[in-house]
Amino acid sequence: MKIEAASGNIIRTEADTLIVNLFEGVTHPGGATGAVDQALDGAIRELIANGDLSGKLGEVAVLYPRKAIPAKRVLVVGLGSAEKFDLEVVRLASAHAIKKARDLKARQVASIVHGAGIGGLDPALAAQAVGEGSLLALYHAPKKNQPPWDVIESLTLVEFDPAKLQAVEDGVRIARSTGPATILARDLVSLGPNLATPSYLAETARGIAAEYGMRLTVGDREWAAERKMGAFLGVAKGAQEPPRFIVMEHNPDRPNLETIVLVGKGITFDSGGISLKPAEKMEEMKSDMAGAAVVISAMQAVGQLNLPLHVVAIAPCTENMPAGDAIHPADILTASNGKTIEIISTDAEGRLILADALVYAQQFKPAAVIDLATLTGACVIALGQWVAAGLFCTDDRLREQLVQSGNRTHERVWPMPLFEDYKKKIKSIVADMTNSGGRYGGVGSSAIFLKEFIDYPWAHLDIAGMALIEKKHETPYTPFGATGFGLRLVVDFLLTRSNTD
Repeated sequence: MKIEAASGNIIRTEADTLIVNLFEGVTHPGGATGAVDQALDGAIRELIANGDLSGKLGEVAVLYPRKAIPAKRVLVVGLGSAEKFDLEVVRLASAHAIKKARDLKARQVASIVHGAGIGGLDPALAAQAVGEGSLLALYHAPKKNQPPWDVIESLTLVEFDPAKLQAVEDGVRIARSTGPATILARDLVSLGPNLATPSYLAETARGIAAEYGMRLTVGDREWAAERKMGAFLGVAKGAQEPPRFIVMEHNPDRPNLETIVLVGKGITFDSGGISLKPAEKMEEMKSDMAGAAVVISAMQAVGQLNLPLHVVAIAPCTENMPAGDAIHPADILTASNGKTIEIISTDAEGRLILADALVYAQQFKPAAVIDLATLTGACVIALGQWVAAGLFCTDDRLREQLVQSGNRTHERVWPMPLFEDYKKKIKSIVADMTNSGGRYGGVGSSAIFLKEFIDYPWAHLDIAGMALIEKKHETPYTPFGATGFGLRLVVDFLLTRSNTD
């Protein structure tokens, strides 16, 4: 679906379907909705008066103008209570409306920018929210021989006030990048692990790098061995699929730009290794590469937006499988910074591949490094499934920026402690540390483990519980399955840094 912005009066817009809105409790609509109501001789007020339209969030009423205006139909979407109105409501309302338009076989849709007028939201952020909510609502997981659900050809955001048009265009431009990039991340996680292998992720990265002129490095076992990545290679020992250590660089030859590094855990299937996981729901372990999927896909948005930053994405990718040569509990591995790790559980493998990735990030002298990983079930216990990601951070400014980006995108993060006490959980008598702190304090001990491999401002996002969404938790723009969680958060953060530094 093509999204664009236009200046004008929505009543005169050449589209088969118009979308306007209504707050709950309003009996005489104003603004664009009022103008449509007037053009339709009070039809919207009549629906309200008869109790057929209340403005409840997600409610969509359909009106047929009968040639009173050029459009074939008008959709009035409820925004809910004005007191609870925010950018997330814009995304939800836009998703409800566009789904209704799709069900009615609309082709060309025009919508007002919900919230940019009486709603009091920033026009650029509101337009971005409309675009993202609409694009992501039409998503479905890739399935062979399945026809596309998206029959809508175009969505035009119509802004009556010429002074706001540039802001609306800016918001649309961002949505055109974050929407497709989130869809790419969802697709990568949705694919079976026999398809979304480390090599497949590397080829996806190669395509993005070629399109946007990025520098790309794809390391194999020999490459990693030359760099003494014993932790990464230890996990990969039992894998039949060749591991790939993927590095993408946007603006690599501009040393004057601030450097931000994104690191994503890329376990393309996690059996637990010799510490084998239970069979129930093991199929969900295809999502253990969600962090890598997000950072690779984020580079598509970075390239499309051509952000004035030096952005590096690092995705260490491998399977974690039981095999004759797989690592055992009690093995001792040496990471690329020389630190030794006693293996307590081969199912605590994500932190091992991240360790070498975080060490590798040091060479870029980054202003900030953010890693995203489906790391611990303990984080799901702590924060709940599909509520928020855990945020561990060594820098106050970085922490606050990520929290704010999470609030704007509704990809929320919650700050967690990095107490030194957690080091006691990973103390080893035969190595510098163990790779597991046991059942209690698991989320904190995993973060303190990773802290042993950084020397820069760093944030760790434990996105376990956020990479997949169950049917009971799905939202109008995040359907059952892969979510792409973290992509819009990361891009919003990068936009903030590019605008303030």
